[in-house]
Amino acid sequence: QVQLVESGGGLVQAGGSLRLSCAASGRTFSNYAMGWFRQAPGKEQEFVSGISRSGGNTYYEDSVKGRFTISRVNAKNTVYLQMNSLKPEDTAVYYCAADFGQPITTISSLITEYDYWGQGTQVTVSS
Repeated sequence: QVQLVESGGGLVQAGGSLRLSCAASGRTFSNYAMGWFRQAPGKEQEFVSGISRSGGNTYYEDSVKGRFTISRVNAKNTVYLQMNSLKPEDTAVYYCAADFGQPITTISSLITEYDYWGQGTQVTVSS
């Protein structure tokens, strides 16, 4: 079992920045690829970004490329999502998730691949 706790959400003006953190506990963190997903009101949950177990590979959904950066510190059991140049359409609840079983260099964008989920943190971007 893995427990994930997100933090860092909040209200920010368009063009601003936030850094989300996700602290993991319960199992060996480096055994999990990690992902960030989001769900806006009335919309389906969508993949935002993922990072491989080693941290050497990352993947981004097209709308956040160049604005968001995912990273992880395995020694701290934490994954981060740095979000810059935020837009109102980034408003959503953001979830981190852990994917057990990926090879060390690969990342999945599929919700069904992820085994454990955090409770989510609200990000609101005002125009």
